[in-house]
Amino acid sequence: MTAISEPELLASLKTTFGYDHFREGQLEIVETLLGGSDAFVVMPTGAGKSLCYQLPAILSERKTIVVSPLVALIDDQVAALRQNGVAASKIHSQQSYEENANQWRRFAGPGAQLLYMSPERLMQPRMLEALQHQSVGMFVVDEAHCISKWGAAFRPEYEALSQLKTLFPEAQIAAFTATADEATRQDIVRKLSNENCRVFVKGFDRPNLSLAVLPKEKLKERLVSLLEPKRGQSGIVYCLSRKDTDEMAAVLSAAGFSALAYHAGKDGEYRREAQNRFMTEDGLIMVATIAFGMGIDKPDIRFVVHASLPSSMEAFYQEIGRAGRDGEPAETIMFYSLQDFIKRQNMIFDGEGEAEFKQLEYKRLESLLGYCEATTCRRMSILTYFDETSAPCGNCDNCLDPPAVEDYSAKAQAIFSAIEQTGQFFGQAHILDVLKGAQNAKIRQRNHQDLACFGALADDPKPVLQSWMRQLIAIGAVRANLSRYGALEITEIGAQISQGSMAFMAKTPKASKTSSPSSGASGRASKKTSSLEGADEALFQDLKALRLNIAQEKNIPAYAVFHDSALKEFATRKPKTRAQFEEINGVGPKKLDRYFEAFSEAIALYVSAHKNG
Repeated sequence: MTAISEPELLASLKTTFGYDHFREGQLEIVETLLGGSDAFVVMPTGAGKSLCYQLPAILSERKTIVVSPLVALIDDQVAALRQNGVAASKIHSQQSYEENANQWRRFAGPGAQLLYMSPERLMQPRMLEALQHQSVGMFVVDEAHCISKWGAAFRPEYEALSQLKTLFPEAQIAAFTATADEATRQDIVRKLSNENCRVFVKGFDRPNLSLAVLPKEKLKERLVSLLEPKRGQSGIVYCLSRKDTDEMAAVLSAAGFSALAYHAGKDGEYRREAQNRFMTEDGLIMVATIAFGMGIDKPDIRFVVHASLPSSMEAFYQEIGRAGRDGEPAETIMFYSLQDFIKRQNMIFDGEGEAEFKQLEYKRLESLLGYCEATTCRRMSILTYFDETSAPCGNCDNCLDPPAVEDYSAKAQAIFSAIEQTGQFFGQAHILDVLKGAQNAKIRQRNHQDLACFGALADDPKPVLQSWMRQLIAIGAVRANLSRYGALEITEIGAQISQGSMAFMAKTPKASKTSSPSSGASGRASKKTSSLEGADEALFQDLKALRLNIAQEKNIPAYAVFHDSALKEFATRKPKTRAQFEEINGVGPKKLDRYFEAFSEAIALYVSAHKNG
C-alpha cells in the first residue's frame, strides 16, 4: 500500500487508540508491516506487541487473520478493539454456530478488517478454502514460540501453521512472542517465512519486576505472610498440580484473601467466570496451574508467585511476564526445593518426545536451577540466558541483600563420601539422614549406621545441608539419575572437588523469614505501587470503582475501558471538558464518546465534595 508518513501514523495512533506517541520499537515494526515485509518480533511482555500488528491491519486495505492460542485472550483482544471503535471479528469453540457464522459474514463483507481465531480453527480445510476467496493481506501468529519443537511451550496444533506461506504466498506473515532463545527463533523463522523476513529482538529486560527466590519451607504459612501487605492487589500464584492449586486457594481464602482456583479439572463455565472476575475485579488472586495465563492481558498484576519450580527458564520468564504489564513495579517470588527439581526431571523424561528434545528440555531446567542458586544478580542470570548483558539490577534479593559466599569444599567432600559409601544408589532424603546420623529403619536395614560418613554433618542444620546439595546439583557436581529413581551420583566436577583440585564456593543459607523475601525489593515495589505521584488517591479509587461497574455491565475487561495510567491522569489533572479529556494519553475519540459523561460527572462530584479541603 502507499507509504504513510510518521506524522500520519501518529495521527492514526491518537484517533484510534488515544496514544500520543509510539513506545520504543513499535514504529519500526509498524512501518515494516505496512511496507509489505514479513516480520518476526520478540518483545518483552507489556511492550505493546498487539498494537504493532493491529495498526497496520486497520490502515491497510487488506484483511488480517490473527492466530491466538486461547479463547479468553481472543475475547479480550476483540473487546478492547471494539471499545476503540475498531470492527473486529472472532471465531472460536465457545460461540454458537450461528454466532460464528455471523462473525464470518462480518469479516467476509465490509464489516471487519481483523478476524481472530485459534490455529485449530484456522487450519480446518473448509476454513482454508473459504479464506482462499478473501483478500487476506496478513497472517499474525501470536505466542509464536508455540510453533517450535525447541520452544518451551510447543503445541502440536501450531505446527500446521508452517503451511501458511505455501497456501497464501501473497500474504505477509507476522509472528510475535515475548520469549524465544536463539534455537527457537531460528526454527520459527524457518517454519513461518522460509527465512525471508525481518527479525526484531527488542530485548528481554523487565526492570520493573523485582526478583526473589526462597527455599520451599513452610510454604503455606510463608505465602500467607508474604501476601499480607499485598491485600487488595491482583496477583497469580502458580502451583504444579491441580490438588496443590485447590489446597492453596483454600488456604488463602481462609486467611481472608479473595482467591480462586483455576486448572483444567474445572468445568468450562467455572473457568470462564473465574477468568472474567480476574480481568474485571481488583484485588483477586488467581491460584492456578499453567493452564491459566498464556497471553493474559491484564495490565495491573502486581505479583506472580511460583509455589513450585517452573519447567524451564523460558516458561519462568513467560509466566513472570504477566506481572507489571503497565510498567509499574511488580514482584516475582519463586519457592523451590530439590524435590521439585527431581519431579520436573521425571516429567521431562517420562513425557513424550524424542531424546534430543528431552535433553534440551533438561538443559533448560538446569539453567533454571542455576538461576535459583545464583549468588549474583538474578536479572543478569536471566538476560545472560537470552544472550543479553546487563549491569546488576539493584532490584532482586541478591542485589539488595547479597548472600555471603564461602569455601565449603570440606562439607561437599563429606556429602560426596556419603553418596559414594552408600553405592550412589540413594536419593537426597536418605543421604541427608546418613549425614545427620538419623536412627531409622532404612538406615538400620542397610547397616548404614556403621559407615564412616554416618553423622559426619550432624551439627549442620538440615536446611543448610539441603541448600548445599541443591548448589552442588546446580554447578553440575552431583546429578540425580532418573533411571535409578533419582539416585544421586558424583560427576567429574564433583570428583575434582572431592580431590581438592576445585573449590566449592557456596552461599550460606540464612534463617527462614516469614516476612518479604527482600525487604528492599518488596518495599520498593509496594511503596511505588501505592504512590500515585501527584494523583488524588481517593479520586483514583472512585474512578476505578466506576470503571469496574462499567466493565461488569458490558462484560469486558476493566482495562478495555481505560488503563490505570489514564485513571491516574484523571485523578491528577481532574479534567472537566471534552478537550481536556482528549489531551490524556489513552483517550481516543471513541472512548471519549462512550465514557466522557460518566467520568466527567464522577470527577465533578468528587471535586465539589472536596472543594473545601
